[in-house]
Amino acid sequence: MHTIDADYLVVGAGAMGMAFTDALVDHADVRVALVDRRYGVSGHWLEAYPFVRLHQASAFYGVASTLLGGGQLQQRGPEKGLQERATQPEICAYYAQMLDRMREAGRVEFFGNSEYAGDRRFFSRISGEWFEVPERCRVVDARYLAPSIPAEKPAPFEAADDVRVIPVNDLVRLEEAPSQYVIVGSGKTATDACIWLLALGVDPGAICWVRPRDPWMMNRAVVQPDPAIFLGMAADTMQAAHDANSVEELFLRLEDAGIMLRIDRTVMPTMAKTPTLATWELERLRTVENVVRRGHLETVDRGKLTFADGSVAIAQDAVVVHCAADGLKYPPLVPVWRPEAITLQAIRAGFPCFGAALIGYVEATRREDEEKNRLCTPSQFGNSMAQWARMNVQGTRATASFSSEPDIKEWSNQVAINPARIPPGHPESARLDDARERLATYTRPGLARLAELMEPDLRRP
Repeated sequence: MHTIDADYLVVGAGAMGMAFTDALVDHADVRVALVDRRYGVSGHWLEAYPFVRLHQASAFYGVASTLLGGGQLQQRGPEKGLQERATQPEICAYYAQMLDRMREAGRVEFFGNSEYAGDRRFFSRISGEWFEVPERCRVVDARYLAPSIPAEKPAPFEAADDVRVIPVNDLVRLEEAPSQYVIVGSGKTATDACIWLLALGVDPGAICWVRPRDPWMMNRAVVQPDPAIFLGMAADTMQAAHDANSVEELFLRLEDAGIMLRIDRTVMPTMAKTPTLATWELERLRTVENVVRRGHLETVDRGKLTFADGSVAIAQDAVVVHCAADGLKYPPLVPVWRPEAITLQAIRAGFPCFGAALIGYVEATRREDEEKNRLCTPSQFGNSMAQWARMNVQGTRATASFSSEPDIKEWSNQVAINPARIPPGHPESARLDDARERLATYTRPGLARLAELMEPDLRRP
């Protein structure tokens, strides 16, 4: 058993583990042992499908110390004028560079291909060696919200041996075009698969989309690292909440305001994980008319999909594309700081990289766990519309708490991964002034209304 001299043992080197570690070592003289079961840092991005991009601006992702990408506007293509979005290789290269930076500073030691066994011990799955950290070392759980992806999770339906079922990653490896693609899933992975196929010339009529739930998505044009745009969207959201009489009406008002998007305007979506989507993507998705809304797929046989209420015919040679991993996780909220571990969670509504970096900064600059927990109350991701409302209630309250501390406010306004920041020296404008004024007017009543719109069983803190 080898003893590692470390003050923190961070279990998980994905986006949240890296964001926490970066902020911690930049503001405290500590040593960190960073452990991950994968061979390198980047988390699930190492296994993501090749054509994936960030669904949000690159500036909102990564670690606090270093901007992901160049902070540039796209100069061509259907998203001209919107912030750049990193590809999978760019994200993985960025995190590898961040690890190099931390290692060169002598603060971080990385243990890849390693499994945490509990009780401050972990082992290498390659060499079999065991390691431990001292009793004084704090354990940081960076896996609590780790997403599931199709490449690492079996399809949630049964399939006959003579049916071609592939994870979305393997779309790029097909050697012969089928007469039909069956896309299974409701979320961002499924939309990406459809858009990729359409971009390569697949006829929309050759796509069958099994969509158990219709999703609400956010218009990427209003989720941008420009304070006037982002704060204007936040003000529109609170104003819509103030005026809404139901959670359904809230989302329809947000749709009218250009914030929320839905693929089929004749269907009220029930899923509200709300990744961002561009309007050009929306237009392409609407060309896929063969949409199966019969709940979750149970079995696939050659030429047939079976659901709880019956079956649907598909082509005999159809390729069934598994996009149905559950992605975001919804574990119970727990205090971030507990004696057994620091559990990384989102703090501001969504934006987990910022939440993890904030936790790292607070850990480095505060002494008492009780005070740290007061400043960083966690929020859950949204799934249903009511849960989306809850996420925004929790996140807005948490933002008010940590923003009341002058040093945290100063720090958060300097880091690009804070979506609501106003950078030092940012020029004033009439649009920004309007956003600020409306936020001041509508945040309190809008927040109260959002709390009322949550389902009764979600109203508990």
